[in-house]
Amino acid sequence: MNAQQPDWPDPDLLRAVTGRLGAAPPLVFAEECDRLRERLAAVARGEGLLLQGGDCAETFSGVTADAVRGKLRTLLQMAVVLSHASGLPVVKVGRMAGQFAKPRSSPVERRGALTLPSYRGDAVNGREFTAPARRPDPRRMERMYEASVATLNLVRAHVRGGFADLRQVQGWNEEFVAGSPLAGRYARTAGEVSRALAFLRASGVDQSRLRTAEFFVSHEGLLLDYERALTRVDERTGRAYATSGHLLWVGERTRQPDGAHIDFLSRVHNPVAVKLGPGTEPDTVLRYLDRLDPARTPGRLTFVVRAGAERVRDVLPVLVEKARAEGARVGWVCDPMHGNTVTAPSGHKTRDFSAIWAEVRGFVEVHRALGSHPGGIHVELTGEDVTECTGGGTPVRAADLPLRYTTACDPRLNHAQSLDLAFHLAELYTAPLRGLAGEPPRPAAAAAD
Repeated sequence: MNAQQPDWPDPDLLRAVTGRLGAAPPLVFAEECDRLRERLAAVARGEGLLLQGGDCAETFSGVTADAVRGKLRTLLQMAVVLSHASGLPVVKVGRMAGQFAKPRSSPVERRGALTLPSYRGDAVNGREFTAPARRPDPRRMERMYEASVATLNLVRAHVRGGFADLRQVQGWNEEFVAGSPLAGRYARTAGEVSRALAFLRASGVDQSRLRTAEFFVSHEGLLLDYERALTRVDERTGRAYATSGHLLWVGERTRQPDGAHIDFLSRVHNPVAVKLGPGTEPDTVLRYLDRLDPARTPGRLTFVVRAGAERVRDVLPVLVEKARAEGARVGWVCDPMHGNTVTAPSGHKTRDFSAIWAEVRGFVEVHRALGSHPGGIHVELTGEDVTECTGGGTPVRAADLPLRYTTACDPRLNHAQSLDLAFHLAELYTAPLRGLAGEPPRPAAAAAD
């Protein structure tokens, strides 16, 4: 079952493109993928957190130094806040350098009397509602490869060149706190991090490791023609790796246990993830474990739960208990974006910050009640001052949505909203010590027993 694949009109051109991609250098290397598996193993064991974020859909025109720097800066700032609050290392993974294709609920889009193929991301066709733009063109996969190379070059230069220096990142956080309407709420966390850094300096601790950061990239492994073309066998081990990104995931529309996407992920040695929506059956979780992680190896498989704020307390407990009963050591991560999408009166798709936060909070509190580890968050965000999601500490109103609504697909948190979420979550991770979150409620599934 090859779900959500484009209807390429020219098979000969497709073969030529995939042939060239098959001979191209890898975008990432097996050793980097193995290192990410080790980091995600710590998350699965409760010894780390995953912070994964970036654009809903990358665009070719969006691959600029400023845009990449903005997303990277936002994720680094969030990571500092979360690491300090939890006392755990934060694994930083961008939805970057490959997130150029999107699944769609319908293969066609209708406007008046005209029906055209749906926009499936810049890797497939164009956003303009014209027949030439919407015609799937496999040459766009080569442009995706080139755009991913450019993005990776920018990311690697920044994280190794001083941009990710922890002292600089904390300075950014202090600037944010000073200008935030919630400054008093966040000042404590920012101040504690600053005092910790001052202590390290005063103690003569070698701070060279503070100047760089580990950063990985990920995307939905949607276009199988692209992913197969960029699969390489590692000479060291003889294992196959998807070299299009360090971490690939399968989304809600392509996660059929017997489908082509799960089959592809089962054949590569990268760390992989599966999105679990509110309709996920516990037995389906077992099928994913058997297909993708038969050896039950920590770091191999991450489950990203996208149940929605109203459903997470009902859906999550049974899935966690099923995986635990099977001896699985998977990472559990919350995607609070996709289950909370609504349409504003203006017609814009949007998400309200309060619903996003409610799902994150429910996710963490369910895990606490079960004695399992809330392993992190997976969010759609940008470093820009967009108006796509409502609410937040510097609130975006529904009337503001048309002002700076630039996403190619789904709405993203802006820079301020992303940091608001990080500070909120930081308080929740330290709640057992400070009593900020109150007594976690008993999950609905447990209460029914």
